[in-house]
Amino acid sequence: MSGAPVLEASGVTLRYGAVVAVDDVDIAVAPGVLHGVIGPNGAGKSSFMDALSGRRRLSAGTVMLGGEDITRRKVAWRRTHGMARSFQKTSVFNSMSVRTQLEMVARRNREEDLDSIVHAFALEPYLDQPCSAISYGLQRSVDIAMALIGKPHVVLLDEPGAGLSQEESVRMLDHIRALCSERDVAAVLVEHDVDGVFRVCDEVTVLSLGTVLACGKPADVRANPAVIEAYLGSQA
Repeated sequence: MSGAPVLEASGVTLRYGAVVAVDDVDIAVAPGVLHGVIGPNGAGKSSFMDALSGRRRLSAGTVMLGGEDITRRKVAWRRTHGMARSFQKTSVFNSMSVRTQLEMVARRNREEDLDSIVHAFALEPYLDQPCSAISYGLQRSVDIAMALIGKPHVVLLDEPGAGLSQEESVRMLDHIRALCSERDVAAVLVEHDVDGVFRVCDEVTVLSLGTVLACGKPADVRANPAVIEAYLGSQA
């Protein structure tokens, strides 16, 4: 795990008219590090991910990838230059087999070790099934697997546990933790499963009304009185 950040964002601000969705947020994530972003509904988590991924143009601030300023770069450019993203809703093709989808993305992104991703998500038994025939949890696994294809330097994961059972969510987060470590990927994870975030993440940022309430090691953030009062309450 390297100490030098591959993803650096500073002063990230997103305004929608008079509404400030994200206000002066910084983040720095090194290879192999899983950085969790949590907060109550309306905290600005998904807007922050949109800002990092290029889906929304910043009102202020900069985003750096590997030392290069990519603030004005388009989403497609970021994907081919090492930044991938998954969304809250799956983006699989129901009529296409799991194998076909993964191989298509692997060819596009010059992935030479697709088998390791398939194995990490335990997808071998389902490769020849159309996505419409597998469970939602497995569809989520296919979706996250596609984001990790091509050895991206940075992967942005927007609620990978959405719609999953507690057991499926635990398994998904474990898969993500393992792959980030094995592939030396810097990952930013937005997730409502607070216990899961504190369990697998190396660093955690808590957003509240678009601003950073706390940032640091999971144990320190979980014990932060402001975080407990504003968000965790009895979960702390």
